[in-house]
Amino acid sequence: MQTFFDYAKIWVKAGKGGDGMVAFLREKYRPDGGPAGGDGGQGGSIIFKVDEGLRTLMDFRYNRHFKAKAGQNGMPKGMYGRGAEDLVVSVPPGTVVRDFDTQQLIADLVTPDDEVVVAKGGRGGRGNIKFATHRNPAPEIAENGEPGQERTLQLELKLIADAGLVGFPSVGKSTLLSIVTAAQPKIGDYHFTTITPNLGVVDTREHSSFVLADLPGLIEGAATGVGLGFQFLRHVERTKVILHVIDMGGFENRDPFEDYLKINEELMAYDENLLYRPTIIVANKMDIPEAELYIEEFSDKLRRHFADHYPNMEVPEIYPISAYTKQGLDKLMEKTAVLIAQEEERLQAEAPSQSQEVIYELPEEEADFYLNREADGTFVLSGKKIEKMFKMANLEYDESALRFARQLKAMGVDQALTEKGAQEGDIVRILDYEFEFKL
Repeated sequence: MQTFFDYAKIWVKAGKGGDGMVAFLREKYRPDGGPAGGDGGQGGSIIFKVDEGLRTLMDFRYNRHFKAKAGQNGMPKGMYGRGAEDLVVSVPPGTVVRDFDTQQLIADLVTPDDEVVVAKGGRGGRGNIKFATHRNPAPEIAENGEPGQERTLQLELKLIADAGLVGFPSVGKSTLLSIVTAAQPKIGDYHFTTITPNLGVVDTREHSSFVLADLPGLIEGAATGVGLGFQFLRHVERTKVILHVIDMGGFENRDPFEDYLKINEELMAYDENLLYRPTIIVANKMDIPEAELYIEEFSDKLRRHFADHYPNMEVPEIYPISAYTKQGLDKLMEKTAVLIAQEEERLQAEAPSQSQEVIYELPEEEADFYLNREADGTFVLSGKKIEKMFKMANLEYDESALRFARQLKAMGVDQALTEKGAQEGDIVRILDYEFEFKL
């Protein structure tokens, strides 16, 4: 049985930049050739790119770790290291990418070949050729490569369907999809035969086509996580037209209008904008004798409901059909195609005005470093900036170590340690590296 995966949690790590090199030119007849250590290469980034051949996030079920390659180290004679190739990961159209820890939206990948860099590769470290000055013409200073970006991502798939079938279980959504498209969803005479979304392409008599989605049945409380509905609701967000399927035959003595109200409440609880989405009420099972009486009562209640609660909105049209006898399906599909075309025109007309508004958000400022003291008296330095600086410091050479010490002093680390009561000889730790504090 094919399983539909629309959520994944993955870990990505971009490649580290290559290390810069400390080297000196030694050639015959050039005894004072000077520094010649090249820079390291750029680390590989991780890029998500839309592949329209994919339909689910199944590929991320077992492969949850993605790591790009590091850049090549710098070489003698001023030669740069080679940059690593980016790692391109294919995702299905409709994938929403968020940072798992902060829930920040990174990208909403919809159209074919859309791509986004989700983890940026580290830049290559500078070789000693870059640190030469007239005061220090032969420096033994080089940088290690910058660490690649590392993060945990949350992937959600929101189906890209032109129209979506919504409604309580057993109202005939799967049967309707199987008749108007070539899709073959599971159909049975019991609740929740559809537990995963199904897609099909509708071809109308007017030679237009659109994608129709049969989505898992909703139940009361779905917007708060009850049943399968909460998993389904994310998929209705992208549909241009909602086909609200009602069992007008009164199956299990249910009131069709009460079913309509409950489904609408769940849609509004999840996203109020869904109320204003173009909607057709599909009155199914009209082959049942009692349905003619129910639909008249339903129509009266619907008009009064909109007059009392939404006087400025148009009352949705009701299309009586029978998926069993195939009555009224052609008119329903043709009307759906018209509404989809109108909604697409509206969205295209609004797109330019929306693109003109750009919101710039300044990132939250973070301290250069944090200083804490442990129970054994060790001072611990932490923070993204200082840890990154430490990782890029090549401490194998004395000059590089002295440069790192000057950087710490310029950041105010020495003063902060003094204010915390640090004495000469006290141990200071950054990550797994320890050194003695000198006044």
